Amino acid sequence: MTGLYYEQFEIGMEFKHSLTRTVTESDNLLFCALTHNPQPLHLDEEFSKGTEYGQRIVNSLFTLGLVIGVSVGDTTLGTTIGNLGMTDTRFANPVFHGDTIRSVTKVREKRVSKSRPNAGLVVFEHYGFNQRDEEVAFCVRTAFMMRTPS
Repeated sequence: MTGLYYEQFEIGMEFKHSLTRTVTESDNLLFCALTHNPQPLHLDEEFSKGTEYGQRIVNSLFTLGLVIGVSVGDTTLGTTIGNLGMTDTRFANPVFHGDTIRSVTKVREKRVSKSRPNAGLVVFEHYGFNQRDEEVAFCVRTAFMMRTPS
């Protein structure tokens, strides 16, 4: 288990995750199929040529899942009880097939749970950037975290 317990997080901590991922056409097609999303911006090359992007764009929920997923090994693997919410999500720039995504996570706030003395809430800011250092995703996530076992 590599995740941190509630007490190990400090407000202001920053994780520059070493794991990066190049997004493929197959990633985008499979994710759209699995989530029943028929949006032609993701699937139809000819349609997408006529858009402001000039090509297909990667499903933004795949991008968000990738950005948060990359953070798990460094932050919450085996020590999270669950996610309580995600807010302030934005996608400043599109992701295209072939883009390589890197993630940064910051600890925004934390507090001990009022209802469960063995748990705490940690609020993370997750940032995703492409190979040109353009922000492609941002999300604030509240995680319900285990406290260090006694």
